[in-house]
Amino acid sequence: MAAVLLLLITACTSSTPPAVRLKMLASTELADLGPVLAELRKATGVELAVEHRGTVEVSRSLAGFDLAWLSTARFLRLRGAEPELASSVMTSPVVLGVKRGSRAVLGERPTWADVADRAALGQFRYGMADPRVSGGGMAALIGVATAAAGTGAPLRPEDVSCDRLQGFLAGRAFDVPDPVGEFVRRSDVDGLVAHESELLSLNASGRLAEPLEIVYPRDGIVLSDYPLMLVEPAHRAAYDRVVEWLRSPAAQQMIADRTWRRPVEPSVVRNEKLRADLGTALYFPDSAEVIDRLLLFHDRAGDGRQVVFVLDYSTSMRGERLAGLREAFASLNGFDRFYVGETVTIIRFAGTVLEERSITVRGREDLDALLAVVASEDLRDNTAIWSALERGLQLAKGETAVVLMTDGENNAGPSVDEFLRVGRGEVPVFPIRFGEASTAELDRVAQASGGRLVEAGAKSLLEAVREIRGCR
Repeated sequence: MAAVLLLLITACTSSTPPAVRLKMLASTELADLGPVLAELRKATGVELAVEHRGTVEVSRSLAGFDLAWLSTARFLRLRGAEPELASSVMTSPVVLGVKRGSRAVLGERPTWADVADRAALGQFRYGMADPRVSGGGMAALIGVATAAAGTGAPLRPEDVSCDRLQGFLAGRAFDVPDPVGEFVRRSDVDGLVAHESELLSLNASGRLAEPLEIVYPRDGIVLSDYPLMLVEPAHRAAYDRVVEWLRSPAAQQMIADRTWRRPVEPSVVRNEKLRADLGTALYFPDSAEVIDRLLLFHDRAGDGRQVVFVLDYSTSMRGERLAGLREAFASLNGFDRFYVGETVTIIRFAGTVLEERSITVRGREDLDALLAVVASEDLRDNTAIWSALERGLQLAKGETAVVLMTDGENNAGPSVDEFLRVGRGEVPVFPIRFGEASTAELDRVAQASGGRLVEAGAKSLLEAVREIRGCR
């Protein structure tokens, strides 16, 4: 009898996996997987003690954990810290949830450029996760910057322009660790940038008066693939058990039903809302410098910026040159638009200052007012470049850049030497030279101020204006 009992105990022990408790670091949004992990423990004997943090924040180090389950391993990869063993368990794109009343503002299938354009004009206010902490928040910046670059390739550092992000970020109502909770608490926000799973879960929660409409930008989305990663190789056997169970059809169905994430197992029946076409997946940056640059420009965005345009309206500008200047202003839209909160100062000059106008943009009517100033037909003789530029510098306040457009030689007012006798390092000046304007003089002023000379002959006036409106 004792021998038989021992045999039964041995057989039972050999077929039952040993209980294991592992420390796991997981993205904040995976807190909704609690019931799934409870079933995992029953089925496999593996208990996961989970600590939740933002994906971007934790990607600096996984030290002290056995497993990691993040929205993406790409941030780890950029810093050379990605574990060798990883398996994708589910997916979810970063998209927009929009209130029904605000949907018409964006259009049926908007691009990220459309979103940035409406945000810049104050027509669309949204919330998002903090990109310094959250993978979802960073994915939003990557989506906008990639679409703005228009290269169809992974972002390079030189593709990331502060100016291109400013319009989009002008519509940001908040970026916080818990954007869903903040959105529910506020009534002054039109939409939310978040994972599809978070938006569908919010719609199903009953916390909203009416569900958000899910918008998939047609120029591309960033897709999170939620890899489960083995950090401590000594736990390989337990890791394999966990992955096998999570990727089983039953577990995949549970994940889809409970968390609204898309299963990686193709046989799983998906809810109709998880069958929406995602369109194009955007490339993820392959350089940590790109991420750092996105965060730098994110932190600089906000109200209070100013750009001063000092524009030559001497008679020599008549014709194609003035038409090109007006076209440049009329084309500043989408990612390049003057945005809500930005102050635009225009000084028209010839032999003297003809007109000066400062407008803080609050809506489309302010943009029309700027175009009306530029549309002036009031051209005069002579060209007082340096006295006009001096006036532009006097009007510059806060974080400002001055754009000087001229086609002539200075023949009125102070000379360039007299202008440069005063230190010129506080406000950068970006002269755009065309026609007969002196390259040497304009370059001296640009160098003295920390700006740069732009040759209108080397690129279009529009491209020059777009480039120099970027943040320093």
